Amino acid sequence: MLSKFANKSFFLRLGSGICLIALILGAIIPGGCILLAASFLVSLIGVFELYRVLGIEKRSLGFTGYLFTLLYYLAIYYNVANDVILPLFALFLICLLAQYVFTFPNFKTQDISNAFMGMIYAGVLLSFIYFLRDEISGQYFVWLIFLSSWGSDTCAYVAGVAFGKHKMAPVLSPKKSIEGAVGGVIGAAALRAIYGAVFSDKIALPVTPVIAFAVICAIGALVSMVGDLAASAIKRDHEIKDYSNLIPGHGGIMDRFDSVIYVAPVIWVLLGLVQEFFF
Repeated sequence: MLSKFANKSFFLRLGSGICLIALILGAIIPGGCILLAASFLVSLIGVFELYRVLGIEKRSLGFTGYLFTLLYYLAIYYNVANDVILPLFALFLICLLAQYVFTFPNFKTQDISNAFMGMIYAGVLLSFIYFLRDEISGQYFVWLIFLSSWGSDTCAYVAGVAFGKHKMAPVLSPKKSIEGAVGGVIGAAALRAIYGAVFSDKIALPVTPVIAFAVICAIGALVSMVGDLAASAIKRDHEIKDYSNLIPGHGGIMDRFDSVIYVAPVIWVLLGLVQEFFF
């Protein structure tokens, strides 16, 4: 069984994964402006990758998406996001529709939808990493996102290679198995329970972190699988293997952060519900 792991592709993924983790640590540990700037850069690359797949990365709609991604992060930086986010999104849609009208028939209606969806999907959802890190005990909460996504993904990979027999989504992702999914959920919950036990005295929660983190990460692991499959569905629709080759062995930002993007706002909401419900 060990021979299944010992191949060139695995070690390439491992090496680039270690470098990626080092960069993530360098952004998340200090937090603040460093993390915000890193989140913006990753979001912008993600928007570009998604727009490229959708065929609008070098068109005016694409540049409008890049501009509003920047404006969104500037709103966060100046701490006015809560006040301007709805008007910002409304203005974004108005600008897209204006381009649709004044350049007709250069764009199709799906191009407008794709431009709006791509900016929200890759540009906005990732910012919840910064929001969670900025909370009280955020330096501990933020790792829930990565343990729910990458932690469950690693556990699912190991469980799938070792025990996988039944395909979970044979059309979208033939290598994923039900056994791997179960292993991913259990693994994520176990990792986070251990993490909660180690740092329980440093975490401001109204309930025991061990239980809360295990449940949240189990839910997060399930959500991360949907995020992974959603990104795979887009690739299948457009008949591509990876969004880019930016990260050797992993693909692009959208390939590596697909589940993180999906999980981040869910973890933020779940922790908010725990704090609201039990306080």
